[in-house]
Parts: sequence; structure tokens; C-alpha cells
Amino acid sequence: MNEVQGPTPTGTSRPYKSLTEALRGQRIDPVNHDFIRAIVDAVGVSTFIDRGRYIEAIRRGDGAALHIGRTYTNGFTEDEIVVVGGRALPLAPSEGRAPYFYVTHPSELQSAPAGVARPSRTGGTRAPAKPKAEPRAPKTTPLDERDYGVCDVCFMVKTPSGGCACT
Repeated sequence: MNEVQGPTPTGTSRPYKSLTEALRGQRIDPVNHDFIRAIVDAVGVSTFIDRGRYIEAIRRGDGAALHIGRTYTNGFTEDEIVVVGGRALPLAPSEGRAPYFYVTHPSELQSAPAGVARPSRTGGTRAPAKPKAEPRAPKTTPLDERDYGVCDVCFMVKTPSGGCACT
């Protein structure tokens, strides 16, 4: 590895055995798996490391490590051309990791590229919304239920037997 590795926010960094394990571990949308796999193959990655919020993909040759998040892949140079599916990817400048550039994953785009289909959610129906319940009357406390009166002499609360401290 050609870069100093820092810890994740939890204090540990663990390597993944494969890209598939890394994508599952980060819970990245399955729609993006083939797209990310094509990027990793095009760039040439040797190691995948868990960094908490993203996967750090260490390149085989020179170049910065890629940061693979749920919605983006970051770490490309301005003059780098990454081709996926016969098409050069549009790179955008990174705000948090200048001078590098990033590409947005297909699940975040309005219309996914050809060959990438978003799974439909026609498998079930949504349950109808429950009607809102009417507000309940405030529950009485045990003290409200047990009012034994007040002594006319000492103004203390009477006991259940009807007496007080002065009698």
C-alpha cells in the first residue's frame, strides 16, 4: 500500500476479502454493483478497506485511492478518463476532497444508463393508513381518585378512616 492508512470513526480499519463483500458490508444499492465493479476493473484496484462511511479502494499503480460511498465514487484526477460500458463517465469536482473528482452512481441519477434497471416495487401493496385516534381524557392519578377531605381544625388531609393528626 502506498498511502498511510488512518482509522475509521470507530477506531478500526478492516480489509474486505472482495469487492462483493465490501459492497454488501456498506449496504450499497445492488443497482450500483455492476457499475462499481466496472470502475474498479477499469482503474485497477488491489485492496478494499472499510473506512466506516465508505470503502477505500487502493489502486495497484500510482494514483489516489478511490472512496466508494453509497451514492458516489471519488478519487479521480481531472485528466483521468474512466470508461464504463463503452462510455466515458462524467466527472464532477469534489468539494470535500479537492483536487479530486467524483462520479455519481446510477441509483442517484434520474434516468439510469442503458442496461441498468432499477428493481420495481410492485411485489406488494401498501396498507391503508390508520385513522387518527381521538385524544383521550387525561388519566386520573391515585391521589385524584382518593380525596378524603380536609380537617376543619388543622387543614390537614384526612386519612381513609376519616381522622387527621389533630384528633
